[in-house]
Amino acid sequence: MIPRAAILQPALVTALAVALAGCGFSERVEEFGGPAQGSTYSVKYVSTASAPDKAALKAEVEAIFSEVDEQMSTYRDDSLIEQFNRAPAGTCMPMPEGVLTLVQTGDELHRDSGGAFDLTLEPLLDLWGFGPRGNGERQVPDGEALKEVRGRIGQQHLHIEGDRLCKDLDLQVDFNSIAAGYTVDRIIERLVERGVRSYLVEATGELKAVGRKPDGQPWRIALEAPRDDQRTIQRVIELDGYGISTSGDYRNYFEEQGVRYSHTLDPQTAAPIQHTLAAVTVAAPSTLMADGLSTVLLVLGPEKGYAYAEREGIAAFFVTREGDGFVTRSTATFEQLFAAGGKQ
Repeated sequence: MIPRAAILQPALVTALAVALAGCGFSERVEEFGGPAQGSTYSVKYVSTASAPDKAALKAEVEAIFSEVDEQMSTYRDDSLIEQFNRAPAGTCMPMPEGVLTLVQTGDELHRDSGGAFDLTLEPLLDLWGFGPRGNGERQVPDGEALKEVRGRIGQQHLHIEGDRLCKDLDLQVDFNSIAAGYTVDRIIERLVERGVRSYLVEATGELKAVGRKPDGQPWRIALEAPRDDQRTIQRVIELDGYGISTSGDYRNYFEEQGVRYSHTLDPQTAAPIQHTLAAVTVAAPSTLMADGLSTVLLVLGPEKGYAYAEREGIAAFFVTREGDGFVTRSTATFEQLFAAGGKQ
């Protein structure tokens, strides 16, 4: 599973939205952003005479980030989820609607993917050196330590009773694989409540766009090649009504005895993925679901992931290593949505 906070993000999705100012339009594109969730965020929206004040809107958006952080961050000891994580097996704690929504989404993804998605991998991430509570040493753990940690993970041991989150084992929950997508959806709800109808919202690489810019042009984004030595655009797509999430395994990893170990862990093996899928982009009406599904497909790999996406009608774009380069392929649903965007 891929931590979204306090690490480098896969920079595979880039917004190609430019603010229009002084172009004669009665409407204009406003923009604000800043640091968030260990990375950054940006909001671009079409402002009209009746639109809310930009400073006030920014304050409301940043209040959402603060709320999510207080409830769900594994990088602060006083968050609600960290209080739950420190509690012993058999604990039930009242939780706000947002936390319960993420657990329910995690349950759905876990069930539908046959276990490829799991919210309880934090101890495993720590053991491999990728988690917030690790000792900072990234190395292959010994068998005994791995066996002990595997006894403390499992989405099936996490459940909801009314408004309470409960755990049967000494579990630790990590929302970093879906929290950014959830946050984007929350921000969009606020924008719509405030009368904004056309926007592009991005948080730590997850984004969603709706509507068109004042000149009638769509919001466009670029899907970049999974490289850390240069930025190369693979495809440009026009986005209206869909959230986009890219998961990749190429920026956060270590090598030991000639083997490359990604920070993307397979819950079934309790080890980093070992296939050739470098990155996968998913489009879905819910940014939260796009975020989770991109993790699922990355864990499943180029063949099983592609077959799963086709079977479930998921709009997905796969980038697979082949020799010294990459090959790409899209699901039928992705091509139906974005054929007009063209390839670069």
